[in-house]
Amino acid sequence: MPIVTVQQGPRDVELKRELVKRLTDAFVDAYRIPAESVQVCIHEVPADNWGAAGKLTADK
Repeated sequence: MPIVTVQQGPRDVELKRELVKRLTDAFVDAYRIPAESVQVCIHEVPADNWGAAGKLTADK
């Protein structure tokens, strides 16, 4: 059973629904497995807990 983990900043629930659907569909197509066997975990990280290029995302 594939478990997909996504780490990202906060997003709207509608966008997350679409992401979960597309990721699930990709695994179903690639591995020829039932959608029920695919699990997706979205881990949202606040902008003040994420940095890139030496700066907090919250400071951009």
